[in-house]
Amino acid sequence: MSDIDGMTRRSAMASAALGVGVTAPGGTPAMAQASARKTFVLIHGAWHGGWCWRRVADLLEAKGHKVYSPTLTGLADRSHLLSKDVVLDTHIADIVNLIKWEELKDICLVAHSYGGWPSSGALEQIGDRVSSIVWLDAFKPENGQKGVDYASEFSRKAMEEAVAKGTPGRKEPPPSAFGVNEKDQAWVASKLTDQPNGVATQPIKLTGAREKIAKKTYIRAPKYPQPAFDKALAECKADKTWKTFETTAAGHDVMVDAPEWLVDILLQIS
Repeated sequence: MSDIDGMTRRSAMASAALGVGVTAPGGTPAMAQASARKTFVLIHGAWHGGWCWRRVADLLEAKGHKVYSPTLTGLADRSHLLSKDVVLDTHIADIVNLIKWEELKDICLVAHSYGGWPSSGALEQIGDRVSSIVWLDAFKPENGQKGVDYASEFSRKAMEEAVAKGTPGRKEPPPSAFGVNEKDQAWVASKLTDQPNGVATQPIKLTGAREKIAKKTYIRAPKYPQPAFDKALAECKADKTWKTFETTAAGHDVMVDAPEWLVDILLQIS
């Protein structure tokens, strides 16, 4: 059964309304957590950009928190930088350099989907600046793994087509593939851009920095089919150092479909 200890009555009611199942042992009241100013670094997934976090960022900033939602090299507002030279290390450097140059500390690092790859790599360099992590329907890679080996069917097919054409990025799927609500599909479609191929073919180098973070949370949106996410959720449920949450009301882009609920969770666990 789900455990909603540590959630405020408002959060619990919101979760129930959204059809959310929760596993959050040892939680801390959201109201107490929200009283202190926090710093959030929000990392987007494949084909997306910092734009996808706008609703979440607006809500967090309205509550007095500091938010950074960078766009990774080659995507969205940085799509003019797309090239065959963009690899996983490029996106890892995007995250590391933002945190170093902005002199950020005590961060809540939130990684969505593909963002779990560069975020895991970044923690190897800036783990001491991160107090909590949230993997939002995200990949949880292990040392030596490559993104292409765990890509969804449409992503793998798109990469094969891109490589055959000699293009540096693979085409985006329609927003419906992510389960985006109908009202927002046109908006999301207008923002999606090619995903760099190179980021999925470079093996990741990890030494366990991710697991050393004090507060770790995994959120799963099971309406989006991805065996790697199911496996990650199962692993986190079996590990007492992780909290887990699930929502059946949002598609893969939880930050688009259920920003209020997501913000409640972020303030509770960060």
